[in-house]
Amino acid sequence: MKFVTFERYDGKIRAGLLLDIDHVIDMYEATEGELPEKMLEFLDLNDEALKRAAKLLTLNKGDQGVYRLTEIHLKAPLPNPRSFRDFYAFEQHVKAARENRGLDMIPEWYQIPVFYFSNHLAIKAPGEKIVMPQKCTKLDYELEIACIIGKQGRNIPSSKADDYIFGYCILNDWSARNLQQLEMKVGLGPAKGKDFATSIGPWIITKDELEASKQGKGFNLSMKARVNGHLISQGNMMDIFYSFNEMIEQASAATTLFPGEIIGSGTVGTGCILELGSRIHRWLQPGDIVELEIEKLGVLKNSITNLEVR
Repeated sequence: MKFVTFERYDGKIRAGLLLDIDHVIDMYEATEGELPEKMLEFLDLNDEALKRAAKLLTLNKGDQGVYRLTEIHLKAPLPNPRSFRDFYAFEQHVKAARENRGLDMIPEWYQIPVFYFSNHLAIKAPGEKIVMPQKCTKLDYELEIACIIGKQGRNIPSSKADDYIFGYCILNDWSARNLQQLEMKVGLGPAKGKDFATSIGPWIITKDELEASKQGKGFNLSMKARVNGHLISQGNMMDIFYSFNEMIEQASAATTLFPGEIIGSGTVGTGCILELGSRIHRWLQPGDIVELEIEKLGVLKNSITNLEVR
């Protein structure tokens, strides 16, 4: 199943389920209030909500609560996650990005999967304009996959972590590299270089839909990034060094995870301009259109602006 959040013709924001490539189901309307209006509330209901939602796939075009995609406006599938942890799980990206800065690989990277907290209140939707920070001179995209936590848990072993995953979506961890490079010299990790925007979407696909693609520690899913229609990045999710199960074990150690938390994979190999180098592509500028595509997860498209949206 593929879940979305959308704005209806009357301005109401609803959690939805894709019926087919052209139609979406307003789960609240279709169940006459049995399922909640918001995606975060839906995730809180765990497996019972999934079972109820699955029954809606028998609906037909024209039934109550079924809308054409052309009649609605897609929002971020989870507009208000409870938190956002972003890991650093692809070895190729870590090595190449450090080599570009004249640095050796960090031995400690192989000991534990590491992450930082980003701004879960700055989640952006498919099609939404990304405002370039005023002091940013090196704007970058990052091609990532994210998992959505679907069940509460603490001290979760990697062997059982899959039970806590609701589904997956595309994630673009926008980065102001000049701000990031400056602040990381202090040693506390990225903050202002990252907290202005993170795009997710266009939908959350449930984990069962990807079972047949499992390979190694990840999934055999092609990952691509285009800038203004030109292919810049190309990788595969199966190349991940740390699995999402291992990331969840690390994230939940002595900490309770709740439904609706986002865990990002970090950038796939070749998945950003910082790694590729300016010889391959210049830094992003206002007017650029960035498209991230992951097999089975869809296409996440955003444009860049330097005009603040109020």
